[in-house]
Amino acid sequence: MNDWTAFGRVDADGTVYVKTGEGDRVVGSWQAGTPEEGLAHFARRFADLVTEVDLVEARLKSGAADASHSLASVKRLRTQLDEAHVVGDIDGLATRLDKLAGVADEKAGEARAAREAARGEALARKTVLVEEAEKIAADATGWKSAGDRLKEILDEWKTIRGVDKKTDGELWKRFAAARDGFTRRRGAHFATLDGQRKQAQTAKEELVKEAESLAESTEWSSTANRLKELMTEWKAAPRAAKEAEQRLWERFRAAQDSFFTRRSEVFSARDAEYKGNLDKKQAILAEIEAVDVDADPRAAQNKLRDAQAAWHDAGRVPRENAASLDRRWRAAEERIRVAMDSAWRKTTPQDNPLLQQMREQVAEAEEKLARAQAAGDARRIREAEQALSSKKQFLALAEQAN
Repeated sequence: MNDWTAFGRVDADGTVYVKTGEGDRVVGSWQAGTPEEGLAHFARRFADLVTEVDLVEARLKSGAADASHSLASVKRLRTQLDEAHVVGDIDGLATRLDKLAGVADEKAGEARAAREAARGEALARKTVLVEEAEKIAADATGWKSAGDRLKEILDEWKTIRGVDKKTDGELWKRFAAARDGFTRRRGAHFATLDGQRKQAQTAKEELVKEAESLAESTEWSSTANRLKELMTEWKAAPRAAKEAEQRLWERFRAAQDSFFTRRSEVFSARDAEYKGNLDKKQAILAEIEAVDVDADPRAAQNKLRDAQAAWHDAGRVPRENAASLDRRWRAAEERIRVAMDSAWRKTTPQDNPLLQQMREQVAEAEEKLARAQAAGDARRIREAEQALSSKKQFLALAEQAN
């Protein structure tokens, strides 16, 4: 615009021309002033056109504009340039617009490719989400986590853009169908579960009733075994509804605790009794073991006879002590028996007062057994039978020895 004549001229009649590589082209008429003023007027129009091109180029380079829109603008400007009423470097601006069109076309292609890639990625993401939802609908049994995941899939679905409307609609139909299928399957599961829980509640109520009926039993061994069996059955049975399960369990546990607490108390008392019996038998043994059988066998035998009655009357002892006590008792009996055998061999059967005494002891033991049987006391019968057997055995051995 510093040299208006370089790109245009004004004829004497006021016709304004712009200079191009193809020759001069009429762009208008100027009658309002000097030719220089006319050229300046049309040069300003050219400058406005250049400014518009600069703006399109700047927006295209910065990425602020859509490349396809920029390309359309460049093509529009290029087409208008051939008939534009301006004075300026038309050929240079045309060349610039042609280059800019190439850049815009390349960027528009890149944008199209990016959109296609984004569309493909969006389609792939939604397809993956649909397939996951369909898998959940078909296989999932973790109902809460699966339901939560379907909600997450829906939220993620809403953030994905770029899929064409038709394809997006088809994918949505698949997702909605999967979600509905899962909801129906979950509803059917819980309906079945409710039925199973009601059956489980009925079964466990029966277990509770039996446990409560056994809570006051004194058949310690058989009842304890049955309560253990009931516990096994309880664990094997399905769970009832939460509140019913807890309520029934508290009743079931209370019945068991009641029985086993009473059994523990009885066993503790019995253990104390057995411990006292143990002390008695140990004292009896200590006394028998201290007898000098060689000095007076007959006195030893009398002592043993009295000790046998006391021994049986002392009752049962703790199981862990019974075997060792029995061994010591048999050893003490054997020691006295051997001493008596030796003494009996020195006398004739007719003169042996010990044999007579032993026969009397057998008769007394038989009478004691008869009284126990008449009384129906199982413990006394058992003890009397043991005492009679022991006395008969000693008598038989004594008679054989003589």
